[in-house]
Amino acid sequence: MDEQDRVAAFVAEHGLETDLAYRVLDLESEVGEVAKEVATSTDYGEDPDATAIATDEVGDALFALLALADAADIDADAALDESLAKYESRIESSGDAGSGQQRPGRRRRIRM
Repeated sequence: MDEQDRVAAFVAEHGLETDLAYRVLDLESEVGEVAKEVATSTDYGEDPDATAIATDEVGDALFALLALADAADIDADAALDESLAKYESRIESSGDAGSGQQRPGRRRRIRM
């Protein structure tokens, strides 16, 4: 049984089924908890070396993501394979995993 199946079984066993919109909001909330831990552990970015994230917070976010994938009838393993292939292709073609869109404050590498 893979992780998505484990989450789906847990959701079914405990009557935690809900609509897709709730799953998206739950994921956003759980990822926000991870971000909050980073913000507070680093004194809001003043000490980036102090970054700390609790394992259970990552677990909560992973649970929410897998529950979302299940609710949307998306095979999380296949979606990850597709994403990794996309990043691999980007790295091979441009040397960067990013989409090519410049983010504010991000410097481009200059190749010589």
